[in-house]
Amino acid sequence: MLVKVYGSAVFGVEATTITVEVNINKGIGYHLVGLPDNAIRESSYRIAAALQNNGYKLPGKKITLNMAPADLRKEGSAYDLTLALGILTASSQIKAKKIEDYLIMGELSLDGSLQPIKGALPIAIKAKEEGFKGFILPKQNAAEAAIVSGLDVYGVENITEVINFFDKNEILEPTIIDTRKQFYESLQHPEHDFSDVKGQESIKRCMEIAAAGGHNIILIGPPGSGKTMLAKRLPSILPPMSLHEALETTKIHSVVGRTNEVNGLLAQRPFRSPHHTISDVALVGGGSYPQPGEISLSHNGVLFLDELPEFKRTVLEVMRQPLEDREVTISRARFTVTYPSSFMLVASMNPSPGGYFNDPDAPVSSSPAEMQRYLSKISGPLLDRIDIHIEVTPVPFDKLSEERKGETSAEIRKRVTEAREQQHSRFKNYENIHYNAQMDVKQIREFCKLDENSKNLLKTAMERLNLSARAYDRILKVSRTIADLEGVEQISGTHISEAIQYRSLDRDGWLG
Repeated sequence: MLVKVYGSAVFGVEATTITVEVNINKGIGYHLVGLPDNAIRESSYRIAAALQNNGYKLPGKKITLNMAPADLRKEGSAYDLTLALGILTASSQIKAKKIEDYLIMGELSLDGSLQPIKGALPIAIKAKEEGFKGFILPKQNAAEAAIVSGLDVYGVENITEVINFFDKNEILEPTIIDTRKQFYESLQHPEHDFSDVKGQESIKRCMEIAAAGGHNIILIGPPGSGKTMLAKRLPSILPPMSLHEALETTKIHSVVGRTNEVNGLLAQRPFRSPHHTISDVALVGGGSYPQPGEISLSHNGVLFLDELPEFKRTVLEVMRQPLEDREVTISRARFTVTYPSSFMLVASMNPSPGGYFNDPDAPVSSSPAEMQRYLSKISGPLLDRIDIHIEVTPVPFDKLSEERKGETSAEIRKRVTEAREQQHSRFKNYENIHYNAQMDVKQIREFCKLDENSKNLLKTAMERLNLSARAYDRILKVSRTIADLEGVEQISGTHISEAIQYRSLDRDGWLG
C-alpha cells in the first residue's frame, strides 16, 4: 500500500515541503531513499522502539520510503514522526484518511514522546502558503509556529496523541496566540537601562547619535571605564522593533532552535556578543550544511565585539562585505543560501596591549611602537565602515558615588525614535535605505548640503587635525543624524564640530 505524508526542510530561512512516500510490499527490508543524512537513516531504530512501546510495531515486510524531491539533501531528526505515521498508515495499523491535509514534524524519543525541532516558524509559513489545513509538531515549538495566523497549529507531547487524532478522531486543541497583543506587551521591558550608568554623559550622547542614525561605533578606553556596560544598554534606546522586523528576526533564530518556548516571537532587539576566539564560519555563517552565524543572529539588533584587536584578522575581514550589503550569501556546490545581516556593529578596545593610553601613572605602560602594532591589527577597510570612534575615560569617584539617577533609556529612546521617523520620511523613495548610516555618496550629496561657513569649518578641521579622506563622508553622515536629533533640516557648524570629535582613530598622530 502506498501512502503520502508531508514534512518540510529548511534552507537558509525559507522552508521547502518534503513529500514522504511510504510503500509496503512483500519481502523483507527497510529502504530509506531521497538523500537522507545519518540522523534520518538512524530513525528506523527510534521509530521501531517508539511504536513497540506504544502498542504498535514496525511491519516485517519490505518498507520503501522516498523523501521527494529526491535530489535535495535532508538532514536532522525532525522527520521521525512523519516517517512513523506514514509506516503505520501504509501497513493499515491505523486509518488516517485526512493525513495528507496536515504537515507533520517531530523527533521521537524511544518512549514515543516528542523532542523539539528547529525551523518551526519558516515551516509554518510554508504550510500556510501551500494550503495545508494544519501543522502537527512538538508542544515545545507550538507557540513559535502559532505566530502564523490562518493555520491550525497542534502541539503534541507524544505519538499516541497524533495516532488517536487520525485513527479515532480524538480532538486536539490548536495553539492560538494573539501575535500583535503579545508583541506589543513585550516591547517595553528592556533588561538593561541607561539610568544605571554613572557619569559618562558625553559617551551616552555618542550612543544616542549612533542609535538614531544606525551608525557603527567603536569605544576606545582603558579597562574598567564602562565600555561593555554602555554597549549592553544600546538595544534599550534603539527604536522598538516593528512586527515585520520581529518576524524576520524570529525566523533566523528559529532555524538554529533559539526561540522562546513561551512567547515564540522575539520582541526585543537581539544583542550578540561572541568571544574573540570565534571562527570566521561561526561569525558569518556556513559549514558543510550552512547555518546562520552571529552576524545573522544579530539581524535588526546589535553585534558587540569586545576587545576588537584580539579577534583574528581573517574573522574581521570576512565581515566587510556583510557590513556593506547587509546580507551574507553562502555558496556550496549544490546550493546557495542567503541570510539577512542588517545589524549595528559596536566594538570596544583598549588603546594599547597594556590597556592604558599615554598615562604616566598607569600600572602597565606601552611604547608608541607597541601601541601602533596593536592598533594595526584592525584593517583600514574595516574602520572605513565604522562611523563613530569615541574615547572612553574612567569615571571619577565623585560621579560613581552619586545617588542621583541618570536619564532613563525610555527618555533617550523617545528622541531616537523621533529622529528615525524623520529619516524614514526622507528616504521613503529609496527601497534599501531607512536610516542615515545606509546613505551612499549620492544620498550624502543630496541630503547633507553644507553652507559656506560649515564647509570652511570642515576644511580647516581636516587640515589641522590631519583627518584622512575616508573621514569626510562619515562626518557628514553623523552631522546629518545630529541635526535630525535637533529636528532641523539644515546641517550647521555646531553639528559638524560635534561630528569631527567622533573620528579619534582617523587623526594623524593620535598615538602622540
